[in-house]
Amino acid sequence: MAMQKAKEIVSTNSTLLCTKGVSVFAFVILSKSDGFKSYCPYCVSVKELLQQLGATFKAIELDKESDGAAVQSALGEWTGQRTVPNVFIGGKHIGGCDATTNLHKGGKLVPLLTEAGAIAAKAGTTSA
Repeated sequence: MAMQKAKEIVSTNSTLLCTKGVSVFAFVILSKSDGFKSYCPYCVSVKELLQQLGATFKAIELDKESDGAAVQSALGEWTGQRTVPNVFIGGKHIGGCDATTNLHKGGKLVPLLTEAGAIAAKAGTTSA
């Protein structure tokens, strides 16, 4: 059941991108918070980076889900990563904080976010 929910969270949010053309939820982060702010410094780091980039994303706070621990275990089984943040862009598993920040440092994060519709493409640019 948790595996189904984990895959549904990711696929539902990436499906919006595919079916609507532009998605509010092109980017999904599975994270943990205390209700006011995330207590995971890696989750905070990724969220802050995305906010600085102007990305639209949805953060699923696993500790606020009644079955969050089971979903986190299912994600570990599915993706090989049990830790948070567990980042997906356009339905594709990216990894955690290190993978996300490394993509950014390498100049690859913004193009991924733009392609997924999480950042608006700049005027005069086209995608290949």
